[in-house]
Amino acid sequence: MSESKLNLVMCSLSSLAKYLGIYEQFQGLVRAYGLKWKNVKAEDLLLSRMINVEKNGNVLEWVKQVKGELPKLRVFMDFMVFSGLRLEEAVNSYNLIIDLAKAGRLNEYYNEENEALEHYRFKGLFIRRTKKAFVSFIPKRLVEAVSREEKLTIFKVWNWVKRRGLKCRFPDIREYYASVMTKWLNPAEIDFLQGRISGSVFMRNYFNPALITDLKERVFKGLMEIQKGL
Repeated sequence: MSESKLNLVMCSLSSLAKYLGIYEQFQGLVRAYGLKWKNVKAEDLLLSRMINVEKNGNVLEWVKQVKGELPKLRVFMDFMVFSGLRLEEAVNSYNLIIDLAKAGRLNEYYNEENEALEHYRFKGLFIRRTKKAFVSFIPKRLVEAVSREEKLTIFKVWNWVKRRGLKCRFPDIREYYASVMTKWLNPAEIDFLQGRISGSVFMRNYFNPALITDLKERVFKGLMEIQKGL
């Protein structure tokens, strides 16, 4: 396993042991087998992302390739790029739009005035312990396009892509979104849109996106640039 994946596995096992009430036993196994959390340096993570782009190319080229090979995913791929959500979150949001639109209740999720999907209204789907999504600014035309599609599952999306012999680069879309948005948003705003709430005093006690009146305007400037690449 790569060091980053090893760390993820160790953290997952640790959380599971705590949940099952056998954390002391888990610690004993860690000591007995010499298991360790690897110290992955920040510069190594940055270099790996740079090498990934050099090796695999701009992720939007991959997105266009998927859309060309799999027309049934065209709207979904645009939705992923415009939202910057994780794959699971994007599928959940996509399906929720479809369900609510059919029931005539889309306004419970999509705020037309702000052109925002308000994920926080559905905590069970989007506000999880380690992974969260609060709000995504999405053009109305794209939300309407999603509402006319068929529901998806992560399994379907993943397998359709793999069966075409294409790489699955969904995490790279999220990285691309965040990188493009640095031209218009500050790190705290990007973290908020991607569901990251750090332990800093500012983020925990003072950051309030409701008070940032031009946030939508600046996000849409970034989306316009993304659209040019698609």
